[in-house]
Amino acid sequence: MKFGQTIKIFLIDGNSDGRLTCELSNWTGLAYRIPRTEVKKCNDRPNLNSTGIYMLFGRNEEDEEAVYIGEAEEVYNRLQDHLREKDFWNEVIVFISKDENLNKAHIKYLENKLYHRAKKANRYKIVNGNIPPMPSISEADRAEMNTFGENVEMLVNMLGHKLFSEVQKNIDTENENVLYLKGPRGADSMGAQTSEGFVVFKNSKIASEVVNSFSERLKVKRKELIDSNKIQIIDGEYIVIEDLLFSSPSLAADIVTGRSANGLIEWKNKHGVILKNLS
Repeated sequence: MKFGQTIKIFLIDGNSDGRLTCELSNWTGLAYRIPRTEVKKCNDRPNLNSTGIYMLFGRNEEDEEAVYIGEAEEVYNRLQDHLREKDFWNEVIVFISKDENLNKAHIKYLENKLYHRAKKANRYKIVNGNIPPMPSISEADRAEMNTFGENVEMLVNMLGHKLFSEVQKNIDTENENVLYLKGPRGADSMGAQTSEGFVVFKNSKIASEVVNSFSERLKVKRKELIDSNKIQIIDGEYIVIEDLLFSSPSLAADIVTGRSANGLIEWKNKHGVILKNLS
């Protein structure tokens, strides 16, 4: 059972775009969000040179959201190295322990767990050169670090990076919230409305061709999805390879049908009730 939590944010420089700290009530962890341009100023934060984990956020050469997940016994010094060696990132989120209770084995365990969680969520391109190794730690330490990691995931999400949030989590296809759209040229998709937009589920089929009036913007979007292998042509059918998040039901319906479509009317539940009429 989940309970409400209090999050305390402190703007270090009095600027919402600058450095900030973030912490939860009754938790020993402390998060820093630091723009790349402000890292050198952090020599005024002695606790940043303690043991911790961090995530570098930016965009790769293909203009995709990218992240590097790392750990260090002296985080501030490591960030100085990354300023010289990695140019893709523009922001870092760091997690340390206020009671200095994190050791090398702890942070390597967290690094491995967070790497695999981010890989599973598949929101960002992970630019780590190698898979972080899993250290051997006691059962008690694993339990403690799993709780620490859950709080890390929540705060990273709260700070604007849905690095660990899966597009949709095991929605039962018999659920009333699952919606369907079938149409000409092979369109046959399932999806659902979420807090972020509209998700078209993996293994859905989209139209094999688009109508002549299909907008250039949507043609570009469709081509991007195919070129990135998120939609693949298999035995002549256009198959969705991974859950796809769209900003609205209508954009999702446009891509599925290959024509202009009103998603509030096109998407229906298993009883044939249109999305517009669902509460």
